[in-house]
Amino acid sequence: MAKIAETDEKIAEKVVEGYKKIENGVVEGYKKVEDKCVETMFAKEGESVEDAKKRLLGKSNNDEEAK
Repeated sequence: MAKIAETDEKIAEKVVEGYKKIENGVVEGYKKVEDKCVETMFAKEGESVEDAKKRLLGKSNNDEEAK
C-alpha cells in the first residue's frame, strides 16, 4: 500500500511540475505580446515600454520613487 502512495505522490509532483512549466510559458508569452503591443501602438518616439505603461496607467516617475 505504501508503494502505491509513493507512486501517487511522484505522479502528482510531475503533474504540478508540468503545469507550472505551461503556466510560466503562457505568462511569458503574454508579457512579450503585451510589451510589443505597447511599443507598437502606444509608446511615443524614444519612449521605453516601461515608461509608456506608466504613462498609460497615469503614474509618474515620482510615484515609483515614493514607494
